Parts: sequence; C-alpha cells; structure tokens
Amino acid sequence: MHDQLLDAVRHRFAEQRRSALVIGDLMLDRYLIGEVERISPEAPVPVVLLKGQDERAGGAANVAANLALLGIDTVMAGVIGKDAEGASLTAMLHTLNISSSAVVQSAERPTITKTRILGGHQQMMRLDQESRLTFSENETRALLDLIDQALRQKPDVVILSDYAKGVLSEEVCRKVIGQAGKLGIPVLVDPKGRDYSKYRGATALTPNKKETAEACGVAASDTALLLENAAKLRDQLGLQFLAVTRGEDGISLLENEQTMHIPAAARQVFDVSGAGDTVIATLAAGLVHGLDHRQALQLANIAAGIVVGKVGTVPVTREELLTELISQGSFEQADKICELDTLIARVKLWKSQGQRIVFTNGCFDLLHAGHVTYLEAAKKTGDKLILGLNTDRSVSALKGPSRPVIHEADRARVLAALEAVDAVILFDEDTPLTLINAIRPDVIVKGSDYTEDQVVGGTEVKSWGGRVALIDVVPGRSTSRIIDKLAG
Repeated sequence: MHDQLLDAVRHRFAEQRRSALVIGDLMLDRYLIGEVERISPEAPVPVVLLKGQDERAGGAANVAANLALLGIDTVMAGVIGKDAEGASLTAMLHTLNISSSAVVQSAERPTITKTRILGGHQQMMRLDQESRLTFSENETRALLDLIDQALRQKPDVVILSDYAKGVLSEEVCRKVIGQAGKLGIPVLVDPKGRDYSKYRGATALTPNKKETAEACGVAASDTALLLENAAKLRDQLGLQFLAVTRGEDGISLLENEQTMHIPAAARQVFDVSGAGDTVIATLAAGLVHGLDHRQALQLANIAAGIVVGKVGTVPVTREELLTELISQGSFEQADKICELDTLIARVKLWKSQGQRIVFTNGCFDLLHAGHVTYLEAAKKTGDKLILGLNTDRSVSALKGPSRPVIHEADRARVLAALEAVDAVILFDEDTPLTLINAIRPDVIVKGSDYTEDQVVGGTEVKSWGGRVALIDVVPGRSTSRIIDKLAG
C-alpha cells in the first residue's frame, strides 16, 4: 500500500488537475504570541508580554487551504462579515489560489474569529467573535445561489465542513447533497451535532470519536459498542462509508459490513487544532486521484500525523506529505528484515487477513536483473513474499571461500528495498527446512532449473495443503558471470 500512496502523491497529485468545492463555516484564526514572566498584581492571572501575532485560515477555510496545498483547484463557499477580519480571510484565500467566488459578504454578522493568546507554546486563553443569530432568508438564498453556480462547474468532490455555526443548515445540506447526487459528485462531510439526518445521502462522514458517540447516544469509552452503532448510523444515512477519527487510536473505516482500523501516524503531538480539517481534505484528495477508501484514509492519517506536530491551525502541503512518505518508506524497508519470532507474528496476521504466504530462498549475492525478475514472478503466486536469505557462512559453505561478494547485512538491506519482497530473514543452516516448517507458507517457489521433487520443503508444504511453483530463470543472468566479467 505504501508504494501506491507514494506514487499517488508523487505523480498523480502533481500531474492531474482535480477540483473541489468546500462549503462551511469560515473562520479567521488569530494568534497573539508572547512570553509569561509574572502574575498580574491586579488579579491572579498571568501577564503575557506580546512578541508577535499571526493570522491563519480556520474552520472550513482550513479545509480549503489543505486542499489547495495538496494541488487541488478549490472553490470556497460560506459567509463572512463586511469587516477587517473578512477582508483578511479573503486575502489569505486568494494568496492560496482558492476562489472565493461562492463566499457571501453579509452585513448582518461579523466574520467568525478565534483569537488565541499563547504563552510560549501554551494556550492561555481564547476569545471568540461570532453571531449566534440564525441565518436570514436573504443570507441563505444568496449562499445557495452561489453554491448552485459552483456546482454547475462540476467539481470532482464536495466537502461540507460543519462547525455548527449556522452555514450548513438542514436546507443547505439537503439541497447540496441532492444536487451533487444528480451530478454524480461525491460529498464528504465533517459533521457536528447530535442529529445527522441532514447529511443523509452523502458519500461519507468523518466524525471524531466524541462526535460519533453523541450522534449514536453511546459512551465514547466503549469502542466496540461505539463502532457497532456507528455502522448502524452509516446504514441509516445511506453512506458508502463512515470514518471515525479516534485520535491516538487512529481511524476506523466502516464500509460494506466490515470495520477496518488504521493505526495513528503521529510521532509527537503539539496541537490537534485543524487535524480533522486535514483528514477530510487529504481523504478527498486521495479519492479524486484514484485511491480506494482505505488507501485515502491511510494517506489522511499520515497527513494528520504531520499537522499535529505543529502549533496552531496549519495545513499540510504536498511536499510535506511526500517527504513523510519517503521517510516512512525507508523505515518500512529496513523493517522488512526480521527475526523469526517477529516473522511468525507477521505471518499469523497476514493469514488472518486471508493472504497467501509465498516463500523462496537463496544467496542473492550481487543482485541482478535475473534476481529481480524472479522475485517479481514469485510474488505473483500469492500475496506476501518471504525471502529466506543465506548467511555469509552458509553461502561460503555452498559457493566456496571466495563467496559471498556482498556481506549478508547489505544483501538483506538491498533485497528489502524491492517492492516484491515483504519480509527478509537470514538462516544459517544448509537448507531452509526448519524455517519453512516454522512459517508454514502456502506456496514455495524455486527456479525452473529445479524439479519439483528437488525443492527443499516441497513435501512439507504440500502436506498442509500448499503447493510448489517453479519460476523460469532469466537466461544469461548470474552472479558467477558478473564475477567472471569483473575478473576478466
């Protein structure tokens, strides 16, 4: 899966132009940053010495910012006030190349603004500016007219970013979901509130654990009951899937009568502000670029792990996501090299997922095109390929004192970098029979220069219902030929 994610971000995100319409509660996030040196003599409160300030796109605008920085052509729809904060937010959108053509400027309410006072990295206080008045008929009509025009441009995806500030009323949600459905446009929703009926007919919802518990009327602490009721909610609303974000426990994907858990990707958490915005934006970006639900959520999980390592509401960029994927890929490659107890645990997990285990073995000294072609063909006989690699001692016993040319640790590391190989394990015995009996593969593979009855472990694999596969070797490719050529 990792290679598919890397390919999508590296190539498809960069080369394929996709579009999105984000509808929701726009906010301006303002940060007053200083240092706390003393307690006020006027009251028992800290005195923050102001050092600087910053303003960022928040709420639904942060969803749009994430999409834009992932390379998606984005249109923003919502309501702002005719004030300095609204002008500042609009300027930010334009800087990010986000269209504000569907944003209504209203004289009836201020731009929603959250001002956070920070002492160092610690948030001391938050001041909110907003109107709690219900949106007027004129505001709603103006917004729906602009949304209708944006939908007629047929974006690849629509995101409803609901912060329960009034933009996404039942009327707006119903009309948007209905019109998008007629146009064949998927609708993803980051929901709020206890009643999700206004989202019926959407493609997917991405509530967090607390929101899911409130909507289902169960305790957030009982994970099994929570997910059971979330699955019922998905069916009641007619969703394709529901993704419950569970903080340090990752994301649970509920679709097609099954639940799949994706572990959290964060290494260090500084601030969870905006993580949900990043999740739904990256999920949308992944889906419109051809990833399936699980892959897109895996990517969203990685993106969220990046942004929670920052302070404040900060979107993820395509470059950051690509860097993280490359970094994880390097770690995963080295992680393929494992000891027997670790390998047995992985095999048990793979088999529980219904995956067929393939085993092959060899010296693989001076890796060449014949080796790579052979391993790629071996992988195709099942789902997970385990490579038993001869240690230096056993290679010398088989090939003579001048071999191997490459040290066992280096051979293992290079083989682990191959996409076809899922695990590498060194063995020191003359044959891999003990190893084969320990992992009990479904398929054992050797080159076609062997006959089936010559394959070590073949009888044993057949005894538990497996089979032997013989792969054609690439003619003219061998380590010995390379050594002879170098010597000549």
